[in-house]
Amino acid sequence: MTSAALSPVPAQREPGDASADAVRLALAPSPTAWADPAAARARGKASRRAVPRSEHAVLAASDRDPVAIVSAGNAGRLEHLVPLRIGRMSASPFAFLRGAAGVMAHDLAGSPRSGLVAQVCGDAHLSNVGFYASPERRLVLDVNDFDETVVGPWEYDLKRLVASVVVAGREAGAGEDACRSAAYDGARAYRQTARTLAKLPFVEAWAFDLGHLLAATDVDDLGATLERVRAKAVGNGSSKVATRFTQRVENDGWRFLEQPPVLTQVVGREERAIEEGLRGYLATLPEDRRTLLGRFTVADVAFRVVGVGSVGTRAYVALLHGNGEDDALVLQVKESRPSVYAGDPACEPGAEHAGRRVVLGQKAMQTASDPLLGWATVDGRPFLVRTFRDMKGSIDPVTLRGHQLDDYARLCGALLARAHARTLDPRALAAYLGKSDELDVALAAFAMAYADRTEADHAALVAAVRSGRLPAQTGV
Repeated sequence: MTSAALSPVPAQREPGDASADAVRLALAPSPTAWADPAAARARGKASRRAVPRSEHAVLAASDRDPVAIVSAGNAGRLEHLVPLRIGRMSASPFAFLRGAAGVMAHDLAGSPRSGLVAQVCGDAHLSNVGFYASPERRLVLDVNDFDETVVGPWEYDLKRLVASVVVAGREAGAGEDACRSAAYDGARAYRQTARTLAKLPFVEAWAFDLGHLLAATDVDDLGATLERVRAKAVGNGSSKVATRFTQRVENDGWRFLEQPPVLTQVVGREERAIEEGLRGYLATLPEDRRTLLGRFTVADVAFRVVGVGSVGTRAYVALLHGNGEDDALVLQVKESRPSVYAGDPACEPGAEHAGRRVVLGQKAMQTASDPLLGWATVDGRPFLVRTFRDMKGSIDPVTLRGHQLDDYARLCGALLARAHARTLDPRALAAYLGKSDELDVALAAFAMAYADRTEADHAALVAAVRSGRLPAQTGV
């Protein structure tokens, strides 16, 4: 491959889009239409009368075929990687839940909804919270996966979160009472955080500091684990990736080391298309970031399989060199697909370019985002571009023991409330949630029921693999 300098091409605007950096305003009235606090609270209470909080315990009966939904989700993926996706999902009920956002989206479409909407993550399970680097190079802990983000019911995220608490807790060996208690605590922390945010000045609520959040959330048993993950995250970054996954090739510069099927070389037309996509990506960044990246040269591109639910999508890593070959920057160029909630009438799918939808959704929900976050088009397909593994770190929830599960559920519930309150008026949300634990009890019941369904769905997937209905590749 010949090293290619990065230089932007003109940004592609969507019809009627005044700015590529504009955040959609469908969530709120005009900035000049000030809402009286009493009116905001009245809105939430009216929603509560229309949809009582106890109704959220209901898990609607369903005769859907989970294997068929999973199979439908394989459409458009790279066929040779579909067995790997199925193999990773079949590893355990929690792995199935991680990869089966489409299955839960199908189930949630028939669930009770308050009518209050926010920018939602769309895939808010326990493993989609973690550490990453802010633009100021400090560690941030927040929701960190937005492939399915849409404007939709806040309940969708919270129900997926508490269900994941129970599924992970069971896999970790926790008893039923402990799992129910942890789900309850996660919902309670969400409610209490929303109520706290509703009382703050808007600017303080918008950027509610993690230190304040931790002080208000009992996570004493999780402290040592958080510190261990945090310390490890500090060392993650492009230099470590380059050291681990690249090598110097004589007369050809630095190249990624192939580790098939997870990491494979990209050559020829595909490589050139990614380089062209990266030049288009630059135009989606603020001018100062374009200036920064303009100093780098693309040295190599490779295909790298990621995650569970994302397996089979087109995902690349690009090695860039800056101030000498030891100054490495690794970007991830990841295909963005339509959200699994795109067909739900309660949701607004957002930008036509799926990568742009993800970027805007992420920036709307996070207090700080990757400074190099942008989008691109490669061979007519939408992609998300971001820094690869930049100070990334997360807790594996199935390793939590004792009261750690409770602590982590509370932390994630509080973080999710903060994320939702950035686009949904926290006064209306808090008024719906109320002072009592009625919603907490209802969501704990929902979580237990949905964990049962997830285990049954996982068993159905395993049976489909054993019968030959679905191919599976395990151990990778």
